[in-house]
Amino acid sequence: MTVTGDDIQLVTFRVGPQEFAFDILQVERILRHVAPAPLPKAPAFLEGVVPYEGGAVPVVDLRKRFDLPAPVREETRLMIVDLGEQRVGVLVDEVREVIRVDSTTITAPGPVVSGLAAAYIAGIVTRPERTIIILNARKLLSSTERLALTAMGSAS
Repeated sequence: MTVTGDDIQLVTFRVGPQEFAFDILQVERILRHVAPAPLPKAPAFLEGVVPYEGGAVPVVDLRKRFDLPAPVREETRLMIVDLGEQRVGVLVDEVREVIRVDSTTITAPGPVVSGLAAAYIAGIVTRPERTIIILNARKLLSSTERLALTAMGSAS
């Protein structure tokens, strides 16, 4: 495999004290926070659903996913991400910016990152004064959780 050094664009955002990013191709839209409508018997990771493009999108709070406090502030945003076969809304503390990164400067998560978190992480970008963890949107939900969402979607 040859590394061509293609630039990729990342949407950076904050969850708690840490800066994260999604590949811009996985982000469909960024919305202001709207309170999700709770779903009865929804799995714990699911906050509820919000209306989106004539349908409803399930909402996952990344702050709760990472066991962080989840206050709703003025800068709280809902990112609509494309998981391939479905869309999910992801609640974050703040969306920062779109940055262009040379793909050869992205490092793989090291042995320090292990366990559950390692499954979410696509890579790490280090800049002066900043470390940005790139998340793989498709890995945020386990296959079991995605199946649960699909089942809930078809039940409505």
